[in-house]
Amino acid sequence: MLQPVVRRTWAPKGKTPIHYSWDRGDRLSVISAITVSPERCRLGLYFDIHGHNIDTDTFESFVRWLRRRVRRRIVLVLDRWSVHRSGARRLVERFGSKVRIEWLPAYAPDLNPVEPVWSRTKYADLANYIPDDVRALACEVARSLDRTAGNQSLLRSFFHCAKLRL
Repeated sequence: MLQPVVRRTWAPKGKTPIHYSWDRGDRLSVISAITVSPERCRLGLYFDIHGHNIDTDTFESFVRWLRRRVRRRIVLVLDRWSVHRSGARRLVERFGSKVRIEWLPAYAPDLNPVEPVWSRTKYADLANYIPDDVRALACEVARSLDRTAGNQSLLRSFFHCAKLRL
């Protein structure tokens, strides 16, 4: 959102930092996936930024785009969000055995290695950031996610945080 995620920060003694922002509800929606190559265990972070809420069609087109990038049979590990549930049915119908779906337990975000990606982006990289408009926010989100995607040890730490072995 255009409202900053306010976090504690350092400032000179007696100079309280003040954020000047306006109450705007403009927002972005981001969809992402972490990939693991089976041979080399190399990790990748793929994402797409939208100016609207993610729906089943958006989810399905993201998975189609991901399949073109990966060019292999993929196993999707999904949480039980309604968009994922309805999209999974359509993906299985469309791709058959080229896409396999595995479900995370209900209400278990701590098992999802993508959740720390969002935490890092929101609460570390974009903390106290006040964008001028949605376009500026999209650029900063993309910059943050690109930095995360390029850091193998950071991506591995997200799996370690979820207590998942690679």
